[in-house]
Amino acid sequence: MRTACLLSEVDMKKKRSRSCGIGGQAVLEGIMMKNKDAYAVAVRKADGSIVVDREEFQGVLHGSVWKKVPFVRGIFNFLDSMILGMRTLTYSASFYEEEEDKGTEEKHSLFEKMFGEKAEDVAMGLTMVCSLALAVGIFMILPYFISGLLSSYVRNASLTAIIEGLIRIFLFVLYVVGISAMKDIHRLYQYHGAEHKCINCIEKGRPLTVRNVMRSSRQHKRCGTSFLLFVMLVSVVLFFFIRVENPFYRVGIRILLIPVIAGISYEIIRLAGNSNHIFVRILSAPGMWLQKLTTREPDESMVEVAIASVEAVFDWKAYLKETFGYEVDDSWLSDEPESDSEEEQ
Repeated sequence: MRTACLLSEVDMKKKRSRSCGIGGQAVLEGIMMKNKDAYAVAVRKADGSIVVDREEFQGVLHGSVWKKVPFVRGIFNFLDSMILGMRTLTYSASFYEEEEDKGTEEKHSLFEKMFGEKAEDVAMGLTMVCSLALAVGIFMILPYFISGLLSSYVRNASLTAIIEGLIRIFLFVLYVVGISAMKDIHRLYQYHGAEHKCINCIEKGRPLTVRNVMRSSRQHKRCGTSFLLFVMLVSVVLFFFIRVENPFYRVGIRILLIPVIAGISYEIIRLAGNSNHIFVRILSAPGMWLQKLTTREPDESMVEVAIASVEAVFDWKAYLKETFGYEVDDSWLSDEPESDSEEEQ
């Protein structure tokens, strides 16, 4: 009851967004959480136990002044997220790998002979390059060619640019819907929901308990889904105003502007995570709606994994004391706080 009373006093204060600075992603049967240069991957093993691996990740151009420059830092943060995401997914998959057939083993050994100790890094790099190339082809280049097919019917260049943008957004939403319909993705999206719930729980000023996490929202304004949607929306605006006549230059400029688009989108998502202004909430609304597809309600066992990952890299008790002005007594964590049955945004 002491916790519930204290939290009710906190909730009576003027509400504002309080970004705790941590972020993460769902992995296979687990969650990765990152705080500054430290990250931790918590995975639920087949025997039911939770294994937590804590490492340091400095990323691309660590310590460089470019990583602090607005509209430039987003490019490097995006690359860091892809690299770390691939690394942690590979780590989590290692707990659930099936026995490979002989042919696969032979190919694997040949690959290792070619690249030695760097075989895994090379494979991860190739996967990233192929993924980026595929994404650029589908979401940046394909909409341009589809809209070009309508050029004989639509003579207005501005209208053609708008149609291209709508096609781009439609393809992205279609991709999200298609992925979310896959049965194998359902548990991954449950862990994604657990990740968001943990961060929301902390940023709402609640002690990090399973009960408090479960009652928190599974949508978050700093989600990668929202970032990608902003990428689509920002590209629509830039491609509308930046035009060239030569078809080859049009394709080229769409590729060259990708870092610019990523940089702008990063600043928007960063603003969204640190502001509760009505304009920011409206701007974030489409991404929050889309997260209803990319997140699912987790069970308590998944939340336990998420909490283990958070506590490996983040002192949430110190954060609550600094941000909300109260200390968490360990005896409170066993109490059952009063709560509503609905999620809180």
